[in-house]
Amino acid sequence: SRLSTCFLLVFFWGQADNLFMGDSSNRENAIEDEEEEEEDDEEEDDLEVKEENGVLVLNDANFDNFVADKDTVLLEFYAPWCGHCKQFAPEYEKIANVLKDNDPPIPVAKIDATSASMLASRFDVSGYPTIKILKKGQAVDYEGSRTQEEIVAKVREVSQPDWTPPPEVTLVLTKENFDEVVNDADIILVEFYAPWCGHCKKLAPEYEKAAKELNKRSPPIPLAKVDATAETDLAKRFDVSGYPTLKIFRKGRPFDYNGPREKYGIVDYMIEQSGPPSKEILTLKQVQEFLKDGDDVIIIGVFKGESDPAYQQYQDAANNLREDYKFHHAFSTEIAKFLKVSQGQLVVMQPEKFQSKYEPRSHVMDVQGSTQDSAIKDFVLKYALPLVGHRKASNEAKRYTRRPLVVVYYSVDFSFDYRAATQFWRSKVLEVAKDFPEYTFAIADEEDYAGEVKDLGLSESGEDVNAAILDESGKKFAMEPEEFDSDTLREFVTAFKKGKLKPVIKSQPVPKNNKGLVKVVVGKTFDSIVMDPKKDVLIEFYAPWCGHCKQLEPVYSSLAKKYKGQKGLVIAKMDATANDVPSDRYKVEGFPTIYFAPSGDKKNPVKFEGGDRDLEHLSKFIEEHATKLSRTKEEL
Repeated sequence: SRLSTCFLLVFFWGQADNLFMGDSSNRENAIEDEEEEEEDDEEEDDLEVKEENGVLVLNDANFDNFVADKDTVLLEFYAPWCGHCKQFAPEYEKIANVLKDNDPPIPVAKIDATSASMLASRFDVSGYPTIKILKKGQAVDYEGSRTQEEIVAKVREVSQPDWTPPPEVTLVLTKENFDEVVNDADIILVEFYAPWCGHCKKLAPEYEKAAKELNKRSPPIPLAKVDATAETDLAKRFDVSGYPTLKIFRKGRPFDYNGPREKYGIVDYMIEQSGPPSKEILTLKQVQEFLKDGDDVIIIGVFKGESDPAYQQYQDAANNLREDYKFHHAFSTEIAKFLKVSQGQLVVMQPEKFQSKYEPRSHVMDVQGSTQDSAIKDFVLKYALPLVGHRKASNEAKRYTRRPLVVVYYSVDFSFDYRAATQFWRSKVLEVAKDFPEYTFAIADEEDYAGEVKDLGLSESGEDVNAAILDESGKKFAMEPEEFDSDTLREFVTAFKKGKLKPVIKSQPVPKNNKGLVKVVVGKTFDSIVMDPKKDVLIEFYAPWCGHCKQLEPVYSSLAKKYKGQKGLVIAKMDATANDVPSDRYKVEGFPTIYFAPSGDKKNPVKFEGGDRDLEHLSKFIEEHATKLSRTKEEL
């Protein structure tokens, strides 16, 4: 019957449907199983130690497992694009083959530091190739030449059962021996450190290498260290408030160390510091040459002799400023007469090309044995610049940091043929500078500062002379292109003083699509994104060429992924080489630089420093300072 036929059809359709559903479910389960197997295979691939031409390939995943039971391992950290690494590769393969036949065999491995970012950070890899010998899990820096003979010899030496690292050359100071060691040294560099400080850990190997190098000199220049967390009285005595703090001591007298923090920089800096801070002038002709041909401030102390107490005070002041200024002294009455000073006086003057009718020819200070070296230092700094000086790449970091700075750009050339033209425009600037003593004025060659002129939007101004003002907050103001004279410059400076000028902001184009987990900030969007008072913002300032920034990139992306559900938190980045940072509260002095800008308090950002730039430490940093975090999620 029709009814039974319909029943049978419905029954078979139901059964078929169940079969199809069962097949579909089975297929989904099979796909999931395959994906899990693939993930397991990938993990196994990462853990597997492969070999390329006798060299083992290690990475973040397999490193610890592989080295755990090894006495000695030779490691090379390399970058695939590095020319030196490519050149070294055949030699390294020969080393691997030689050490393979050693008794017992010594494994030779390589690590791509651009992808194994955790290992590169752990072993403080900052250049390529970096070679280290791992002895019972402890890294020993290899500092010899990159030759098979030297490397194999060093590895075999370290692999000996009775080998121990050589004692540190860096002296360890405590309250028991500090004064004795420091007071007795003509010059000594002392590092005040904290055992937990990341910057101190990074400095440690470079500091020890420098200590070894300086110990070879005759006489040696000692380097020492103080654990400031244990020696709290010493730390307090020398005003140690951050780590590491480095100070130079000369016969017990402390001076700030402002030099580099890597081996060769420390060595060069300390050798320079070990010489006398002031050079003696023996003839009047030398002084006349300084005046006629000089390009910088002339500082001369005139004294009775080396035993004069005033001379000793002068030397101390010179030591404080020796990096930035050249100091001279004379014991000649003829020189004193020419300079119109008496013995026991200090004269600060400008070379002839920077003198003008609006300022004294020289500035004179009496120096006695009781004069504080800080008073001498203040006097030099006060008169170090002429009313209108010459700003250039070689002096801007030491002479032209004070703001506001008024800069006039044109073809500056003090050679004989062009000096008159250069001084013509400089005289126009002098007429204005004399009326604004609170500002610093300078001329600058437009070709030397082509990049700055371009950023100011003045490259195509069509004018021979352009002007700009750089203020305390880092903002830049450009003078509207028009025929330059002292009146137009005066109007421009007056408008700035009254707050009527709008700043010029260097910026990349605003991204059309900015929907990524890490928001891209440019100069034009800094205020709207970073300074948004309703949002917490973590901002990374990076440079495209910076190796540390490239290492940070995957970590930073993982960080943004971790907090993607947090509507009140923005994870952002900005190319600080292509964009201006409009706020002086966010100082960028190296790459990467990371700040946390809390909601409601954008003028007091917190700089990330001291910790490792990994997911754990960056997460902890965010959660310590966040004001908008929702803490309902389990992972938070």
